[in-house]
Amino acid sequence: MILEKERQSIIEIGKRMIDARLTTGTGGNLSIFNRDENLIAIKPSGVPYQTMRPEDVVILDPAGERVDGHLKPSSETKFHLAIYQARPDISAILHSHQVHATTIACMGIELPAVHYLIGWCGDKVPLAPYATFGTQELSDNILSVLGDYRACLLENHGLITLGSTLHETFEIAEELELVAQIYIQAKSIRQPKLLNKEQMAEVLEKFKTYGKQDPV
Repeated sequence: MILEKERQSIIEIGKRMIDARLTTGTGGNLSIFNRDENLIAIKPSGVPYQTMRPEDVVILDPAGERVDGHLKPSSETKFHLAIYQARPDISAILHSHQVHATTIACMGIELPAVHYLIGWCGDKVPLAPYATFGTQELSDNILSVLGDYRACLLENHGLITLGSTLHETFEIAEELELVAQIYIQAKSIRQPKLLNKEQMAEVLEKFKTYGKQDPV
C-alpha cells in the first residue's frame, strides 16, 4: 500500500484529536507530505476518524491529482497544497476546531504572547481573515499572514498547526489550546500582561533545543 505509514498516522492522530477534544465528529483534517516520494496523504472528506481505514486515506500528488484511494479528499485540500508549496520546511498539517483557540478566532483577533508556550508557534498566533472553507480565498488569506509561523488562526473557523510530523502538529495544537484558554480566562478578569518582544526572542531561542536530549 502506498504511504501506509502516513495513512496509519493520519488515523492515529485523528483519533487522538477526538479524544483530546480538539475537534468533533468528522471535523478538521490532517495531511502528511512525504517529500522523498513527492506524495501527500490526506484525510478523506466526511469520514469519521473512529471508523477510518488506511485505504480510505487519499493519496495526492502536489498538484492535487489523486494517485490512490477511492474517496474524495478533504474539502480543505486547497490550503494543504498551498502551504506545502510555500513552506518547504514542513511536512505535516493539522486543522482543528478546538474550542478555546476557535473562540479567539471568532473574536477576530490574534492570539498574543500571554504565556511563553506560545513559542511553539512563534511570538504570537496570527489570524487569517475569514473566507468560506475550501476556497482559494481561504488559502490566499492563510498564506498572507502565515510567514514562518507554525500555526495560524482562521477567523470564525478554527486553527491550523504545522510541523515535521503529525505528532508535532498535535503537540502544538494542544499547547496552543492551553494558551488560548489562559488568555480567555485572564481577559475575563482584566487585560492580561503580555510578554514583550525581547522576552519572546529569548523564549524562541531556548525553544530551538527545548525537549531535545544531548547525545550520549
